[in-house]
Amino acid sequence: EKRISSSNCHCSADCLSAGDCCTNYNIVCNGEQPLLLISLDGLRAEYQQTWHSLMPVLDKLRKCGTSTTFMQPVFPSKTFPNHYSIVTGMYSESHGLVDNNMYDPVFDATFGLSNPEKDNPRWYQGQPIWHTAMYQGLRAGTFFWPGSDVAINETFPNLYEKYDGTVPFEKRVFTVLKWLQLPETQRPDFLTLYLEEPDKSGHNYGPVSGGLVSAIQGVDKVMGHLMNGLKQLNLHECINIIVVADHGMAETSCDRTEALQDLVGDVSHLYVTQGPFGRIRYIKFKCVCVCVQCKKLDQKIKAYLKSHMPKRFHYANNRRIEDVNVLVTSRWLFESFPGALTFCSGGNHGYDNDDYSMQAMFLGYGPKFQFQTEVEPFSNIELYNLMCDIMEITPAHNNGSHGSLNHMLRTPPFSPQHPQEQSLPGQCPLATLVPTDPLGCSCPALVPNNTHLTITFIRNIIPLVLNTTDPLQFPRTTKSNGLQLIVSWEAYTILKFVSDPLPGVTEDCLRPDVRIPEDQSPTCDQYTNAGNVTHAFLYPPSTYFSRITSIFCSLKHKSYFLHILLLNLNLQTNCSINQPHVIYLLTSRFVTGTGIPIPTHYFAVVASCLDASRPVTDCAGEFYTISFLLPHRPDNSESCMSNQAESTWVEDLIWFHQSRVMDVEWITGLSFFQDSGRPVPEVLRVKTRPTAAIQRRT
Repeated sequence: EKRISSSNCHCSADCLSAGDCCTNYNIVCNGEQPLLLISLDGLRAEYQQTWHSLMPVLDKLRKCGTSTTFMQPVFPSKTFPNHYSIVTGMYSESHGLVDNNMYDPVFDATFGLSNPEKDNPRWYQGQPIWHTAMYQGLRAGTFFWPGSDVAINETFPNLYEKYDGTVPFEKRVFTVLKWLQLPETQRPDFLTLYLEEPDKSGHNYGPVSGGLVSAIQGVDKVMGHLMNGLKQLNLHECINIIVVADHGMAETSCDRTEALQDLVGDVSHLYVTQGPFGRIRYIKFKCVCVCVQCKKLDQKIKAYLKSHMPKRFHYANNRRIEDVNVLVTSRWLFESFPGALTFCSGGNHGYDNDDYSMQAMFLGYGPKFQFQTEVEPFSNIELYNLMCDIMEITPAHNNGSHGSLNHMLRTPPFSPQHPQEQSLPGQCPLATLVPTDPLGCSCPALVPNNTHLTITFIRNIIPLVLNTTDPLQFPRTTKSNGLQLIVSWEAYTILKFVSDPLPGVTEDCLRPDVRIPEDQSPTCDQYTNAGNVTHAFLYPPSTYFSRITSIFCSLKHKSYFLHILLLNLNLQTNCSINQPHVIYLLTSRFVTGTGIPIPTHYFAVVASCLDASRPVTDCAGEFYTISFLLPHRPDNSESCMSNQAESTWVEDLIWFHQSRVMDVEWITGLSFFQDSGRPVPEVLRVKTRPTAAIQRRT
């Protein structure tokens, strides 16, 4: 409750410290405020808008507390991976639950929701929040949550219930209310409550159905029982409540299936995980990806090696992820052979976590949350740090960015800081403007007197000494000698929109950069003998050899289209883009027999003022970002339209590999916007903005 300036006494949260509480103000919270985490499985974010009148309790909590239009799940958008991500702050590749069903080649065992391996703690990595609380002197009680009835690290919550889906929802609520009435020394400080609906009805009837409507009305009624019980206990203004879903739901039909057998023939030698997201495990069959790709027009599935999956998925660095993964178009299903799926009509989830139908609901209510506040969308891995802040405990290591959700809390206890720079820029001695060795480079098209006029000292090439032991912050290298990572980047500002094309590149023109020692630079003639590798400028029309990147010949036009896309992003999104930054990563992989480094990815980070009337260099309000993380491979086989003109498919491919700014920072070791002068929590919020929140204009 907010202060009323005309009142002589107050019932606001700060009246105790101010000494002006009304006489009927009831002090019911003794000790720390408990935190109750509630999961309404499968409650798609969009239900809050479409069916809000059928959910009066949830709607009131949403309007009175802190809410968002959606919370993005981790990939895959499945139940166990996302519930465990919420309580660990980790991506599925980090916490080990990569799917509801999975195989571990070291254990030589299969995890499933209906087999005994589900109760084996060896599958669960990371530190769930009930352990974080208990390790710091608090008590935890869980009435169902994936992993809470497993002896992870040989420890259960102080109070817990073994999962039994037949337990009525009302009994679950009643038990949680009983726990809250225990003596302070026994009462849990952290509690969970899990309801299977509306996920169960969404599967059975689909996301737009009478059965689904009945289910959401049912869970809202249960939430009403909970809130009435809390009010009777005088805890309704004391307890902090978070209500979440793990994922959304998409409509499916048995008429919309894609069978692997129809594409590759015999599949009896393959282990196939079917559904809205597929995985393929094999012993001798080595061409699954090639054999699946682009076999027919309008194909609804696409196979990826796990190392080639879009980096925004964070779905590669775990042995339980099969080598071949199959992405499925939303509302379609993947099966091993026609008729293999026993359940296909109704609803399902597990699709690309950028898809709108996969987005989950979130609301926070209680004395520590902001009142009547709607925040922008965020990723569910950020919740773990938020919950630790609410309980005023220190989080364990996780994939979230601590402080990125500070704006949800009335008084956030944690003040994040920018990471310290680990490697300062080196000095490039400039003794002469005339190169002592031309390195096989020439530029006959330029007048000799003008060949060195544009050279300036700028920080656009910085060798970085990285801490490669932390997979959550920096990229890992498979090279045993730990070769140095080099990040090369260009930055430029577009002060106003222009429709003119990029300036042309002078053909056969390269000049050595006299700032770089000859023995540390590739030579121009190396590219002549490099086979399918050539060069492209980071930003044309520069002609300096230090400002080029190596590129496979088949992809040279993609670099050009990236620049065109950046110049026209204000036509592609709902925001005006005023200051793009183009970043390229060069790794320690070299063309055989040369010193030519081959990029693993191209990066672009674009920053703009949300107020379209102001440039980003003079932006007093919020700023907006879009970033891309584009794979660099010898061919364009990822796109089934690659045999057509680049203009018909390149932009689609670039947008598919959209990323968070934080993803770019993790893989490059760079840190952006430190000199922006903005509060660090705001910068973190920008860096962690989920890709699903940045919509491409259609």
